[in-house]
Amino acid sequence: MTYCVGLCVEEGIVMLSDTRTNAGLDNISSFSKMHVAEVPGERALVLMTAGNLAVTQTVWNLLQQGVRLEGAQHRLDTVPSMFRAAQLVGAAVRQVQQMDGAALLAQGLSFEASILLGGQIAGGPPKLYLVYSAGNFIEATADTPFLQIGEHKYGKPILDRVLNMRTSLQEGVALTLISMDSTIRSNLSVGLPLDLAVIRRDALHIGIRRRITDEDPYYRVIRDGWAGALREAYLNLPKPDFPVA
Repeated sequence: MTYCVGLCVEEGIVMLSDTRTNAGLDNISSFSKMHVAEVPGERALVLMTAGNLAVTQTVWNLLQQGVRLEGAQHRLDTVPSMFRAAQLVGAAVRQVQQMDGAALLAQGLSFEASILLGGQIAGGPPKLYLVYSAGNFIEATADTPFLQIGEHKYGKPILDRVLNMRTSLQEGVALTLISMDSTIRSNLSVGLPLDLAVIRRDALHIGIRRRITDEDPYYRVIRDGWAGALREAYLNLPKPDFPVA
């Protein structure tokens, strides 16, 4: 399993993914699930994946080689808009399904791939999309400025309660790390190290791309501070004013 989360706020995009991949309790390894397509001054795109690793790696390789979209061959560094980029990712997913779907089914395996695509292309605003296994997709909006894939349930409450379009990129980084730490604590299939990318609106390059390990001082502050704040908040809550049998 995995957990990836992306935010799209007024200041830009924050993307965070874990790296744990497991095929059983005794077969755990790390693979980066974050991929970057960047032409500084023109576009900055980040793609994060969850699902069958062989499927998602093939999708990424196809996107680098080129995928046919509306009669022409395109890559993420040539599409004219973020919407077209999401369409291209969807087309790549469908192409892999056509190639490998039947073989996976014959082995009793389902075709699983979900992809977060975030970034900005010159001439348009920052965008964040979630592409499903069928190749269709949804876009983050002002009402829901975040999207998640993988083991999302543990990291969602903090985002629901705090995040909005006016959240700064600095606050967004902290929120995604809290969301990830909550997931790591509750699910063994999600784990360090983490990959972080930040794209500021209209910068058209990836301002931060960082590998976060257990030794990262800021991650330790977030992890320990959040745990302590939760304990303190719990202890400060009033106890029941009725008898407890």
